[in-house]
Amino acid sequence: MRIQIKRLAPKSTAGELGETQPELPLEIAKEREIEGIGMGVLSNGTPYLNQRGLAVLCGVQNTHIGNIGKSWNDAAPAPRIEAIKRILKKAGVSAPVAHFELLYRNTPHFAYPAEVCLAILEYYAFDAGANVSETARDNFRKLAGSKLRDLIYTQVGCDPTGANRFDKWHDRIAINYKSAPKGFFHVFNEAHTVIYELIAAGAEINERFVVDISIGGYWSRHWEAGDLAGEFGDRQRYPHHYPDDHPQSKSNPQESWC
Repeated sequence: MRIQIKRLAPKSTAGELGETQPELPLEIAKEREIEGIGMGVLSNGTPYLNQRGLAVLCGVQNTHIGNIGKSWNDAAPAPRIEAIKRILKKAGVSAPVAHFELLYRNTPHFAYPAEVCLAILEYYAFDAGANVSETARDNFRKLAGSKLRDLIYTQVGCDPTGANRFDKWHDRIAINYKSAPKGFFHVFNEAHTVIYELIAAGAEINERFVVDISIGGYWSRHWEAGDLAGEFGDRQRYPHHYPDDHPQSKSNPQESWC
């Protein structure tokens, strides 16, 4: 049985990496480097290590990992690639590619999915013959199973279970409580139900996706087109704030209509 990699999946089961292309272009959603090990999460929820980070974990040179990625689909694959694919097959995973090559901050990144990383790590820990690495063995013992996935999610601040998916929105509600004049209608307050339903359905409402701005734009155009000021009186401005972990907070307070 095959599965798709999904954002809310707490762990992987048998499946094919990269089999189903996302509707939007695959990109790096979050990235962080810890002690020289680059890691992150892709926009489809896949945890990964970058090429240099995987090389550090395996205790080998970066070029060794790069050659695995480049030669993954050779007509006559090298013995080490065949061995790594056998490890993946035993885990019930088929990987058409070893890595995703993505442009992030104008720099090419090679993102190796966690399942592929573990298979390569296991190879260098036990099956690489004269190239077996004690570093790889130590790290494999620490990261086998779901531990590598969990580590990546934790370090980059990603919640694959969705348990904290409402936190960003709740923070904005708390910081803007009673910020508009009493008795005034404002979109941020009135959009709560719509945004709650979006989050419950799996949408990531955060500093990158500010739905109420779009709603507010449409409402302003409706207000002006219908000359509603003549019926209800002029609109007013009120200060709207973003939490400190939002880049928009640098220009707090924002002026918003009510």
